[in-house]
Amino acid sequence: MSLDQLQKPQVTTTTTEPARSPGRQWRRTMALKGASFTVPFFAGFVLFTVVPVILALSKSLYTAKSSGLGFGAKTVSFSGLENFSRVLHDQKFWGSLWRVALFAVIVIPLIQFFSLTLALLLDSVRRRYAGRLRIAMLVPYMTPGIVATLIWIYLYSPAVGPLTPFFKLFGIDANFYGSGMIWVSVGNLMAWGAIGFNMLIVYGALQAVPRDIFDSARVDGASEWRIAWSIKVPYVRRSLVLVSILGIIGTLQIFSEPLLFRSMTPETVTKDFTPIMTIYNQAFAIGDFNYAAALSIMLALVVGLVSAVFYKLTNRAPV
Repeated sequence: MSLDQLQKPQVTTTTTEPARSPGRQWRRTMALKGASFTVPFFAGFVLFTVVPVILALSKSLYTAKSSGLGFGAKTVSFSGLENFSRVLHDQKFWGSLWRVALFAVIVIPLIQFFSLTLALLLDSVRRRYAGRLRIAMLVPYMTPGIVATLIWIYLYSPAVGPLTPFFKLFGIDANFYGSGMIWVSVGNLMAWGAIGFNMLIVYGALQAVPRDIFDSARVDGASEWRIAWSIKVPYVRRSLVLVSILGIIGTLQIFSEPLLFRSMTPETVTKDFTPIMTIYNQAFAIGDFNYAAALSIMLALVVGLVSAVFYKLTNRAPV
């Protein structure tokens, strides 16, 4: 190596990372702020859904037994899947679940049909009138469920209600508390409270449909019925699936309506009339909280499975 090369200073190059752009940092900050709005929901979901499910699952693995003739102290012992095996052979629970499932198969399509019809009719009128009609249809949904049930119990009452004398004018002896009419009474109550909410969801989806499509269809000679059936209904199919899943979950867990009807007709609405009433009876009447927890877990699995199957069958590619 020459003397010039030794005397020449060595130049070392270092690579420095480019500074973060302000725009990227700002977007990340905004994303974190937006995500922070979900914290209350997830906190409530974990506290009031995940934690109770875990506690119920752990409680269902134990069995409480009383010593002597049942008046002694209860001893809690680990029983594994014994309570779930008992659930699988509980005819009253599965009978009530089958009863409510048949009711759901009838009442949910009827509710969705009337909700869709009202949403289509509401979409066809002027916006000024649609706003007023929308509020009127939402009044039943805004009424608390217990209050609505008490109102309809009064209306159904053969002693003081106006419906029984009204039907007698036409020679119809309508016993709304009878075994042949009790599900009609409960279904009418559920439809009265649910149609307005479902209609609002479907109507909101209709407002998102581009109006140019309707104008093009009218130019091509399509009737209003054809536009509604071939354009509007396919566009709101996802909303119908959503409200149907909510209806399935709510119907399989129906509780307050039949419980209040039981006070008027205990011979028709038994203590095991619905799955939730069966669980309520096991927990608070019999006092077997462990078995009630197993029933709750099984009902949750059935509701989740039915909802998942329904969503899978109806979740097709959008139009």
